[in-house]
Amino acid sequence: MDHATADGATLGRSLRGVGLNILTRDAGELARLVADVFGLRLLRASPDFALVGHGPQLLQFHADATFAGHPLLNLLPENPPRGSGIQIYLFDTDPDAAATRAPALGGTVIEPPRDKPHGLRESTILAPEGQSFTAAKVIP
Repeated sequence: MDHATADGATLGRSLRGVGLNILTRDAGELARLVADVFGLRLLRASPDFALVGHGPQLLQFHADATFAGHPLLNLLPENPPRGSGIQIYLFDTDPDAAATRAPALGGTVIEPPRDKPHGLRESTILAPEGQSFTAAKVIP
């Protein structure tokens, strides 16, 4: 399937397992930041909807306006931070490279790269609206 041109129904029927849908003011902008910082595939990007591929997984990004009829929209804060309480791990991504790229792309490194006792090297980056993304890879 061509994720860049698939209609909503085709895309929806293809989804399996667990999905992440991240609400944001500008879907394309946040998706580009995530793809560029973490070295992932930007599959589709518009202000309303975007897709980022990470291996076989898809991260979906929806603009607030696309959720006008959904009850979640009323739970979002007027001002950042958004995403408090959730940490989105992007396994098999390079924490050192992500931490290096993030500042120039609008991200804030809140956890510099470091080896953790559970066998992973990690770095956590906040997006401008406050969503938390963690690059993590196995320590050899």
